[in-house]
Amino acid sequence: MALRAIVFDFDGVIANSEPLHFCAFRDLLAEEGLTLTKAEYYAEYLGFDDVGAFEAIAVRERVTWSAARVTELVARKAVMLEALERDVSVLFPGAADAIRRAAAAMPIAIASGARGEEIRRLLAREDLLTCFAAIVAAEDTAVSKPAPDPYLRALAQLAPGFADPLHASDCIAIEDSHWGLESARAAGLRTVAVTTTYRAEDLTADLTITSLEAMNLDFLRGLCSA
Repeated sequence: MALRAIVFDFDGVIANSEPLHFCAFRDLLAEEGLTLTKAEYYAEYLGFDDVGAFEAIAVRERVTWSAARVTELVARKAVMLEALERDVSVLFPGAADAIRRAAAAMPIAIASGARGEEIRRLLAREDLLTCFAAIVAAEDTAVSKPAPDPYLRALAQLAPGFADPLHASDCIAIEDSHWGLESARAAGLRTVAVTTTYRAEDLTADLTITSLEAMNLDFLRGLCSA
């Protein structure tokens, strides 16, 4: 087998935007009279998309938010996040170069719990949007990670670019959380953990690296040829 495609998570892998997501959640919840600490965010909500996070927060806080109310909260949080991102680069050091190197070698995609608008906005600002053959965002699947759906959809979108069938085992997922790694494994991809958010000992993957800057395509190819 040969490595034929790479699927990246976004927040925590390409973009160092999790601190901004936390600030947006924290500030919005404060307006609602609720408290969210950084420790709680990283321990309990990092793996959720925005809808799932607000639903989980509602359960924890024993508040009742209708679907329409959650939609409103998601929209308000998006406005706060865009303001926090304005005029700053939130990419990890070396991430842009790593993405361009990977895209020059093979098709690449994103499977993320972030909103598509947020992903595309940041990638366009960094002139990286055209590097990706497929982008799967929070709104593109009925369920999010740790379910395999985001990765399965990314593979389905990549498949037409190949003359012969694309198998999940020929692809690598790059993730920073155990929720994302579980999603990728369930979809059948090989996995690489990036220790930008959690410690290496807290993550289970075929390979662990410190950042995209440390990504070596020859090492990744070796995962699929083993």
